[in-house]
Amino acid sequence: MGEPPAGPEGSTGGGFPTGSAAGGVTLGQGSLAESDEKMMGLLAHILGIFASFVGPLIIWLIKKDQSPFVDDQGKEALNFQITIAIAYVVFFILTAVVQIIPVVGAIIGCVGAIALLAVGILMIVYAIIGGMKANEGVAYRYPFAFRFVK
Repeated sequence: MGEPPAGPEGSTGGGFPTGSAAGGVTLGQGSLAESDEKMMGLLAHILGIFASFVGPLIIWLIKKDQSPFVDDQGKEALNFQITIAIAYVVFFILTAVVQIIPVVGAIIGCVGAIALLAVGILMIVYAIIGGMKANEGVAYRYPFAFRFVK
């Protein structure tokens, strides 16, 4: 039958953005060199593994005015790390509170501990994926994150 008609530049037939235009932000729009933009984007994502939301916050605050790409990726990493921090606090409180219930509390406490571990693993995996995509010059979007910083 042939190929489907081409959509707008930077999108697939389904209308989803692809490549470095994902998220509407591309490299080279600011005063930073593209290699520096990629590195700062990478750091914004990866520092979240070691410093929670503080790492992305520092990168975003320092470099947001120098590059729209770093501004976008810094906010994305910051929002994700804030979401993860909230999840940690909620699971920790729920796990601690139910510990006062004798048998059921122990069972739910184990489930809570597993949930905390799962959140940690997901955070590491998605932060690494985000860092790798940013280092490729692709604006990465986490599959789940509340948008606190816009």
